[in-house]
Amino acid sequence: MDGAEGRPVIAADTSTWIAFFDGSRGEDAQLLDRALEDRQVVMLPVVLTELLSDPKLPSDVAETISEVPLIELAPGYWQRAGALREKVLVKRRKARLGDALIAQSCIDQRIPLITRDRDFHAFAAAANLDLALGAGIDRP
Repeated sequence: MDGAEGRPVIAADTSTWIAFFDGSRGEDAQLLDRALEDRQVVMLPVVLTELLSDPKLPSDVAETISEVPLIELAPGYWQRAGALREKVLVKRRKARLGDALIAQSCIDQRIPLITRDRDFHAFAAAANLDLALGAGIDRP
């Protein structure tokens, strides 16, 4: 999947979006900021849902994130997401449903994921999830 002018795109997990909105200077938030400036960010449906479900989210922020291009789910997505989560759970690793859905969206579209959530390491180990920075790096 390519963004403006055919450049590669990237997606961010809810943890990175929240850090970005809070003004974090972490490496993940800075990468998201640059990617937004370059129009290289795509929104994952589960992340959009998580962000919009925050009752304290300012309306202008809700409007802005709703304008980020939303990826489409490919046929068979739900089955693949279930199989991915099962693959992680079999290894006795943490595999929250939302994280499995986010990981599968990125895997299907071959989009790197920016995140602060170390739980995504289990999905990277179990499948071909590309973590843009490695989860949990630089959390000031």
